[in-house]
Parts: sequence; structure tokens; C-alpha cells
Amino acid sequence: MPRMKDFYQKTVTPKLIREFGYKNPNQVPKLVKVTLNMGLGEAIQNAKILDAAAAELAAISGQKAVITKARRSIAAFKLREGMPIGVTVTLRRDKMFFFLDKLINIVLPRVRDFRGVSPKAFDGRGNYTLGIKEHIIFPEIDYDKIDKIKGLNISIVTSARTDEEARFLLSELGMPFRKGGPAN
Repeated sequence: MPRMKDFYQKTVTPKLIREFGYKNPNQVPKLVKVTLNMGLGEAIQNAKILDAAAAELAAISGQKAVITKARRSIAAFKLREGMPIGVTVTLRRDKMFFFLDKLINIVLPRVRDFRGVSPKAFDGRGNYTLGIKEHIIFPEIDYDKIDKIKGLNISIVTSARTDEEARFLLSELGMPFRKGGPAN
């Protein structure tokens, strides 16, 4: 069993019940899935970038990446419907907990001048999205073997009904939210 899943069940769940007064254990917010996404606009000119990105995303997540295709044509970007444009991975269950544990305890502390993640990146329904500018902060990526530094979006989907519940859940799991200040 992943360490974070055990921590969630034994420590975080009772705190959530006390904090929000849930009557039924099934009301307690849970982590549903984590989605990793790399949008690669330069794949229009060079399709080989997608193969490298898929391999890097698979190394980061521990699961095979899927190539995403454009939903519609955009003439200004020379993009046609159906062209490969990015890679994505959806993690659930144990792989999700292993990835979040690694993200919170290993990856985020490696970011230079890190002061915490923004507490405002919730969507109003209890889901959190985090953007990472350089995928090289993950320990699985060999800096010498990459051709280009890519960005990465991480979406954490919870069963929480409000942002307040989701923020409490993620902060109890160890997500380092930024504190105070006018630029919060």
C-alpha cells in the first residue's frame, strides 16, 4: 500500500470528519485521479518531439502516455483537426498516490526559489491544477539526454464539493500552499 494512501486513511480522514462534521464516511472527500498533460505546439513542424515527450511523461508517471490530437483546425497556427498535438497520462488508485507522494516530497522542493504553490488554482468544484514550467525537476529525467525543456500541467481531481474542502484535503496530505502576503 502506498505510504500516502495509508496516511490518508488513518490520519487525514478523521481530521476531515472532525473539521467538516461528516455523518457518513463516504462523504469524506477523496482523491479521484491525477492527470498529467504536455501540450506541444511545436509538434506541428516536428512530430518526433511527441515520441520524446511521451517517453519522458511515461518515465515521470510510471504509466504509458497517450498522444492527444487536435479537436479542430486553426488556420493561424497551421493546425488541422486530428493532428497530434500533445501527450497525456491519467493516474488512478495506487499509481496516483505514489505520484503525489513523489510530487509533494521530492519534486516541488527541487524547484528553485520555491515558496509554495498558489492556493488560488482551484476550479470552484474542488479540483486543483498546477503548472510546472520545467519538466527536468523530476528525478527520472536525465538532463543530458533531453533536447528541449517542456512544460507540464498537473490536474488533481477530488470528490470534494467545495474548494475549501479540497484545499484542506490537499494541505493535510502535505501540499505546500503559499502563505499570506498581497500576491498570495
